[in-house]
Amino acid sequence: MYDTRTRERALALLDQGLTVSEASRRSGASRSAFREWHFRRCAGIAPAAPKAECPRCSIPPTEREDPTAYTYLLGLYLGDGCISRVGDRKKRVWSLRIICADAWPGLIAECTAAMRAVRPANKVRIVPKQGCVEINCYSKHWACLFPQLGEGKKHSRRIELADWQQRLVHDHAPAFIRGLLHSDGTRFLNHVRRPSPSGDRWYEYPRYNFTNVSDDIRDLFTRALDHLGIAWRQMNKVTISVARAEAVARLDEFVGPKY
Repeated sequence: MYDTRTRERALALLDQGLTVSEASRRSGASRSAFREWHFRRCAGIAPAAPKAECPRCSIPPTEREDPTAYTYLLGLYLGDGCISRVGDRKKRVWSLRIICADAWPGLIAECTAAMRAVRPANKVRIVPKQGCVEINCYSKHWACLFPQLGEGKKHSRRIELADWQQRLVHDHAPAFIRGLLHSDGTRFLNHVRRPSPSGDRWYEYPRYNFTNVSDDIRDLFTRALDHLGIAWRQMNKVTISVARAEAVARLDEFVGPKY
C-alpha cells in the first residue's frame, strides 16, 4: 500500500502525459495501483479518511476482513457478480450483486455467508428472480475492496488484481479457485467410448470445466491452478479443463460438486 503523497505524485505524472508504465517506473508504484488510483479519480471516488471502517481505506491497510471469505467472494464476483452505484453519486454507495441459480441452495448459503463475513456491518439481501436469486449488499467500500469494477462487461475491459489482492490470492488460492468454479465452473462425469474388437466399451471419469469469455479472468484461474500444481489444459477458446485423475482429486479436496 502507498501513502497519500505517493498517490498524489503518481497522478501528477499521469497529468503530465506519461503512460502508466512510464509513471510506474519513475515513482516506484505498481501499474495496478496506478490504474486503481486513476479509475477512482475518474469515477469521483475520493480517498476515504484514515478512520474509515473499510479494511482497505486506511494507510497502511488493516486486515480485518476474513481472507478466505474475501478470496472466495472475489472468485464469485469475477464470475457472476457486478458492482454498480446506488442513488446519489455524492453518497458514493455501491451495490455488490451476485446471481446464484435456485438449483444450488448450498452455493446461495455460502455466497451469503461470505458477503456477510467481508462486510459484517452491512445488510445482505436475497432477492428472488426467475430461476435464480440475486444476493446483494450495499456499502461505500466495495470500490475499495474490488477495484476491478468499471464501465461495461468484464470481458470488454482489463481485469488485473491489485498487489494486495495478488498476495491474498497467493496465500488463499483454494478459496479463490472455489469461488471461480462455483460461479463459472462445473464438475461432471465425462463419458468416453473406446472401440474394441469385442465391442465398444464406455468409460466415465470426473472432470472440471471453467468457462469465462474474459482472457484475464481465465488467466487468473490458471495461474492459481499452477500455483497449487494442478494440471489443466485449454479445452477451447473460453473453457479450461481439469481432467487428470490426480488434478481432479486435488480440486475435490476443496471444491467438489455444487450443491
